[in-house]
Amino acid sequence: MEITAFCIVVASLRVSPEKSQFFKYDSVSLSCEGPGNSSGWRVWRNTSLTRINNECPTHWGRRNESHWGRRSKSHCNIFDLYPEDIGVYWCESGSGECSNAVNITVTAGSVILESPVLPVMEGAAVTLNCRNKTTPSNLTAGFYKDGFLIRTGSTGEMTIRSVSKSDEGLYKCNISGVGESPESWLAVRVLHPGPSHDTTAHIVLPVAGVCLMMAFLLLLVFFWRRCKGFNTSPRHSGNNSHLQVM
Repeated sequence: MEITAFCIVVASLRVSPEKSQFFKYDSVSLSCEGPGNSSGWRVWRNTSLTRINNECPTHWGRRNESHWGRRSKSHCNIFDLYPEDIGVYWCESGSGECSNAVNITVTAGSVILESPVLPVMEGAAVTLNCRNKTTPSNLTAGFYKDGFLIRTGSTGEMTIRSVSKSDEGLYKCNISGVGESPESWLAVRVLHPGPSHDTTAHIVLPVAGVCLMMAFLLLLVFFWRRCKGFNTSPRHSGNNSHLQVM
């Protein structure tokens, strides 16, 4: 699915409730947070069904490809979600700027995986909840990453204490006798630290050494030229001058 071909990402799309998977008939609110006048931002989407970019409409009408939500300034509310709403959602301004893209999944099944909709920072704690639509969520659930069972939680949740880039991947959960959730991508953002003190020292010390060596050579050249000039200058003596009296 393609969104805007050329855009500058300067805004954020917020999803409330903050998750990427929803049950059929759930409601969701999407809002654009960008610089300047936020009322100039609009929510767009591209679904797996139509593969067409559609803006959140201002007026509510009979539900179809064009009437799928209701816009109020920079917000878009979808009151009844359907599997047809599965797709990518983002914000755009009238000046060619945009936001991050968010994947939203809607299922008619009985189980969803509640996971962060936005990338999480490396080192943060992340909790995944396996939720059943009709019964309490504290049921034993199996959690899968990239198709492999990685953990079983008796309370229906799984916590990663300090997430790393290796934890990035497709996650889903399964409640025995109830069902399995769709898959959702967990993205991890890594902060690249600046150069360490050791790295700085490895750069600064050789440069300082070269500068000192050049200064020493310049001093040697200066003294050599001075001594050479002194040795080649004419010598004057009083005995070489004779006064002849007539």
